[in-house]
Formats: sequence, C-alpha cells, structure tokens
Amino acid sequence: MDWTSQYQSRVVSPQEAVKAIQSGNRIFLTGNVSVPQKSLSALVEYAPKLKDVEICQALTVGPADYVKPEMEGHLRVNTMFISANVRKAVQEGRADFTPVLLSEFPLLFKRGILPLDVAMIHVSPPDEHGFCSLGVEVGLTKSAAESAKVIIAEVNEQMPRTLGDSFIHVSRLNYIVPVNYPIPEMAMTEDGNSDVVEKIAGHIAELIPDGATMQMGIGAIPDAVLKYLFNKKDLGVHSELFSDGVIELVERGVLTSSRKSLHPGKIVAGFILGTKKLYDWVDDNPLIELHRTEYINDPFVIAQNERMVAINSAIEVDVTGQVCADSIGPKFYSGVGGQLDFVYGASRSKGGVPIIALPSTTTLKDGTLLSRIVCMLKQGAGVVTSRNHIHYVVTEYGVAALYGKTIRQRAQQLIGIAHPDFRKDLEKQARDLHFL
Repeated sequence: MDWTSQYQSRVVSPQEAVKAIQSGNRIFLTGNVSVPQKSLSALVEYAPKLKDVEICQALTVGPADYVKPEMEGHLRVNTMFISANVRKAVQEGRADFTPVLLSEFPLLFKRGILPLDVAMIHVSPPDEHGFCSLGVEVGLTKSAAESAKVIIAEVNEQMPRTLGDSFIHVSRLNYIVPVNYPIPEMAMTEDGNSDVVEKIAGHIAELIPDGATMQMGIGAIPDAVLKYLFNKKDLGVHSELFSDGVIELVERGVLTSSRKSLHPGKIVAGFILGTKKLYDWVDDNPLIELHRTEYINDPFVIAQNERMVAINSAIEVDVTGQVCADSIGPKFYSGVGGQLDFVYGASRSKGGVPIIALPSTTTLKDGTLLSRIVCMLKQGAGVVTSRNHIHYVVTEYGVAALYGKTIRQRAQQLIGIAHPDFRKDLEKQARDLHFL
C-alpha cells in the first residue's frame, strides 16, 4: 500500500481519534504553541468516560480545560515544566510536577521510565514522500512520538514545514485528524518596566563577543538583547528555542552562523515561539534546523560550540550565587527548563559566557517592592543553578562576574547590582552571616 492510501485510510474525526485512549493510559501531549487543539478538545469531551488517564507534557500555550477541577479522576496532568495555564492546578494538588532537566525530558519516554500508550502530536501536511514535519515543536515531540504505542496526529495545513531531524512518516501515524487553523502566536513580552529590560539587554550585549553562538531562553530579556547586537559580527544560534528577533539579525548580515564550530551555517533549535511572521519565515527554510531536545540541550553538545553564550532568567539570586528559577519559596512556579543544560554547556565551551539575567526588583500585588538579589533564598526555594555553576549575573545596575570569586567577593558584587534601596540592608544581613 502506498503512503497516500495509508493516509486516507487513517483519516478520522477528533472524536473518533480519542476513542483510542483507554482508562489508565499515559499520554504525551505535544506542547508550546503546537498543542493539537481539536484533538485535545475532543479528549476533554470524552474524559467523563475515562478514568485515571495521565497526560505528560512540558510547557503548553493556550486554554487548559483538561486541568479543570471537573477533570479529577478522569484526566490528570503530569507536567515537567509548569506553564501558566496549569500552574494553579499544580499548586492546588490537582496536577503533578516532575522535576527533570529539559535535556532528559524525552529520555523519560525513550528509556521506558514513563512508558507511553498514546502520543498526541501536531504536524504539517505530508511531502511527496509521505513525510510530515513536526513544525514549530520538534525537540520534545520527536522521541516521545517514536516511543508511543499509538500516535494521534493533527495534520494542519497552516503548520510550517521545518527542516532538520523533524520528520515523521505517515505510516507511523495511527489516527490522522486533518485540521486548518492558525498556529497560536506568542510574542516575547514581560510584565514590568520595559526600560529595565532594555538596560539589562544592553549590559548583556557587552558580554557577547563577535563569532558567538547564542542560546536565548523564554522572555523579553533574551529577545531584547538581539536589538543590541547589530554591531556584532558572525553570530550564530544553538538554542532550545528562538523567536522573531533573529529575523532582522539574519537580514542585516549579523547572524551568519559562519563561525560556529558545530552546525556551521545553520540556526539550530528544538522549537520556536513567536508570531506568524516567524512561522512563515521558517517554513521550508534551509537555514533553520530543528532537532531533538536531548541533542540540542545536551551540555556536552552545547560545549562544542566555541564562544557559547547562554542567557537565562531567575526568580531570585542569593549573594553566594545560588539561583532559584523554578519556585517562589516552596510553591512550584515553573521548572528547570534548559537553564542548567546551557549554563553548564556554556561554562565548558571555549570562551563561553553563561549569563543569569533578572530585574533587580519585583512588585507584589499589594504594591510592595522586593529585591530579587537576596541574602538567603526564601525557605523552600529550589536551587536551579548552583553557586558552583554560576558565572555572570546581570541586572539593570550592571554585571557581577562571580566565577572563581570568594563568597565575600560575590556578596560585594551582587549587592553592587541590587536595587539601591536594598543595598544597605543586604550588606547588614551579609555581615551578620559573615559573608562580608
């Protein structure tokens, strides 16, 4: 049977497709902006007929009816990164959180630690050889799909065809759900003072050498940095994700990837988040390669890029250099993501620059201003990047270079980039603890 006949024989409605899911199954749900919306909606409708179905995911963008209280006993999310749409459910104990490095997320399925019954994925239409592209989300999905017993695939006419290790053949798809809706857009924004973000971005840009290969985490700060790089030469990208900001750098001849020591000439990543402009730009673009996250985020792969620059964010940093990025005290907020993968990979890179960037303060709902440079992390806070891994911390007040520095020197530098209103108190606390 040729692939076109296979394709037609497997076309079903979303409602028919989700009937393949049985009580007690473990499902992988592809995420980011690639959530298969029609199939997921159908699963929510079908859920009252199911019991104890586990949905494994990372970050998902969009509505999350599948974690509403009425889903208890039917569907239960097990997330490896807490996105905003499932945060309340996790914090209330209605959903689970499994801490894991992003580089090892797909290995949970690949190695049978979390055996998968079903993978719900989202792909482009097949090419002339019957291969569909996983489109905007390859990194977390490719290995999970290969590990599942059954694949339910939404085939979307509007999904871009990305290149790289991004393809799956029609013959692997058990249930095919044809759809035609826009891929959700996600512009990089951040609450708070945009002037602060711009100052931080300017400080970071000064640390980036010509010929650097860059990783950019999620958020306004990494994307804002790109606007300060137009005077740089021969930059490259090796990142878990990238957004719209890379387009202008390519068009201006700044981002050439020509000096990359790994994948020269290519922008490589696991997934993309951005606007329709970005999705159109990556479609069938040979400059772009998307790969599995266990490859992209492997610290020993990352380290092969010389002058590797890693830019990641934090919730708070203590004056010894410990970085909390996944919780507010004991309350889980996000996850490790790829931070430690890239901090360690960049630190092992020849000429590497691992950066943690954050505004110096945050404002609570009641208007209270808090310092994000602290003497001690909040009780119960998780350490994502340890004091042994830290190199650079950047706020709007400057850069603290911590690698190889004593606790006393670290405390001095970090207090120096804290908000001026908090420096005197931080000094007192640090002296009381004999850090100064």
